[in-house]
Amino acid sequence: MSDAKRYDVAVTMAPVLRYAILFCVAGLVLVPLLATALGGLKSLGELRVNPFGWPRAIEWDNYRSILSQSRYWLLLWNSAAIAVLSVVLTLIASAMAAFVFAHVRFFGSRFLLSYLSVGLMFPAAAAILPLFIRIRDLGLLDTYWGVVLPQVAFGLAMSVLLLRNFFARIPLELLDAARIDGCGYIGFFRYVTLPLSRPIIATVGVIVFVHSWNNYLLPLVVLNRDSLYPWPLGIMAYQGEYSTDWQLVLAFVTLTILPAVVMFIAAQKYLVAGLTSGAVKG
Repeated sequence: MSDAKRYDVAVTMAPVLRYAILFCVAGLVLVPLLATALGGLKSLGELRVNPFGWPRAIEWDNYRSILSQSRYWLLLWNSAAIAVLSVVLTLIASAMAAFVFAHVRFFGSRFLLSYLSVGLMFPAAAAILPLFIRIRDLGLLDTYWGVVLPQVAFGLAMSVLLLRNFFARIPLELLDAARIDGCGYIGFFRYVTLPLSRPIIATVGVIVFVHSWNNYLLPLVVLNRDSLYPWPLGIMAYQGEYSTDWQLVLAFVTLTILPAVVMFIAAQKYLVAGLTSGAVKG
């Protein structure tokens, strides 16, 4: 086979191979979600003998019984309140810090940025005991803030790095023009940087929201009242000492991950633009 034919075959097979890989990755993500949603439509007996197949008789009562309980909506409200507070505080703090690292030159800036990057290698579970002691001393146990503030602290490192890389790509000519017109750093940050940075802001917001929405360990340690539990702790209501209502667990999980999925789909355009903003130099 000649080199030209080999090249034509490679060009022809490249899209096929690409779509095959994407199809496999999509299957790994969608199949568990579909199995969870279908599992919530089965009885406990059918779920044990047919965990992955299509339900023989659809049991809408599993979803109906969960939606009719006020406890489910209370759990959803707690998760939403904690997640929204975490997103707002993380974006405010990380955006201002990232702007300083990107456009303000001062002594020790590189050292501080490197020191902040160390936080990416520090797991939150390793600090759970001293974190609990500090939250207790501050009187934040059994409060939203006892969960929100540590989540913001542990999410700052990644958020600052993502935002800083995007802010650094904003042309310096805009900053020079703004300063000539009498606009300082604060005005440039507010009127120029933030409007141009909506893709990366949406990206960081979605990442922080999903992380907070699925956080289990920190609320388990900090919260003791059932009225403050987020949805990951609400699953325990369907787990008994000797048995578990798995059909209700799967229905509950399906209903509670829907907000995160909807938010991810709604912000998908900004996510792609934000994550690929630093992939090409130009």
